[in-house]
Order: sequence, then C-alpha cells, then structure tokens
Amino acid sequence: MVLSSVAGGGKSTLIQMIRAKHPDLAFSVSCTTRAPRPGDKEGVTYFFLSKEKFESGIDKGEFLEWAKVHDNYYGTPVIFVNQCMSAGKSVIMDLDVQGAAQVKQKLGKEAITIFILPPNEEEWEKRLRGRGTDSEESILKRIKNGKEELAHKDEFDHIIVNDTLEHALSRLEEILF
Repeated sequence: MVLSSVAGGGKSTLIQMIRAKHPDLAFSVSCTTRAPRPGDKEGVTYFFLSKEKFESGIDKGEFLEWAKVHDNYYGTPVIFVNQCMSAGKSVIMDLDVQGAAQVKQKLGKEAITIFILPPNEEEWEKRLRGRGTDSEESILKRIKNGKEELAHKDEFDHIIVNDTLEHALSRLEEILF
C-alpha cells in the first residue's frame, strides 16, 4: 500500500502509528539524495545515496519507482518490495504522487493508494513551519509543490483527511484491515 501527501500532511506520523499497532506491516525504506535531517538514521528513515549512485540504480532498474522531488531523487528499492510480497507480507510505502502513480502502474490492483489530506491550508502551513527543519525558502517551495500534488489527490484509491491523528489512523485501519 502507498501513502502519499503534501509535505507536512502527516503521512510519516500515521505510518509510525499504524506500524506501532501492526508491527507485522513492513515499511519500505526509500533511497534519497537529499541531505540527512536531524534525527535521520541511515537505513531506517532513508538510505542516503550520492546523485551518481542513485542515477546508476535508475539505469540498472533497481527502483520500483523513482522521482526527482524538491531537487532531490527519491526511490523505492525493488528488491525489498519483491522479497516482502514473495513472503506474503504487506508493505507500506511513503511516496509522493509521482511515485504512487508509478507503483500503481507497475503493481496494478496489488497496490492500494491512499492520499493523506491536511484539513485546510492554514493548518498545513502551520505544520510545515512547526517542524522547524526547513528554511523559509524550502517551506515556500514545499507549499508551491504541494499545491501541484493536491491536484492529483482524486487519482488515489482513498483520501483520508488528517483533521486529527486519531481519526486519520482509524480510517487508515479501516482501509487496510
């Protein structure tokens, strides 16, 4: 299953919450070329790759999906997803709208796509600023890109409004289980 949202929409928090309740749910750790943020851990939050190594992986077909977002590459290692699926395990992926579309195209009905929607623009911007990890320039870029991503929300199988984490988590469990 694929969760997407605008930056600051709450998908990472919801993924942590659902995995705490359902530890058998495998999380697909993505690769990225962005710099680590405070608290990031190699192999846990992301696999941090150089631009050259990532582009080599693209050429070799090592990604189920990949995209360039906010001037950095992001991608899902195909080997991990294939191993989980072969073992009958469900996989949850934290992807942008481009990645979700690629996974849906490649996996078809096996991929459930869910868009996490902030309750309104004011709350969304408050969440972005509240993280305290991005510059003003980065926040403005994320808002601009997020508005473009919002235009694709109706392409997803499900939309969850993240008005409260408890409500959003409950809705996510209804969809997944």
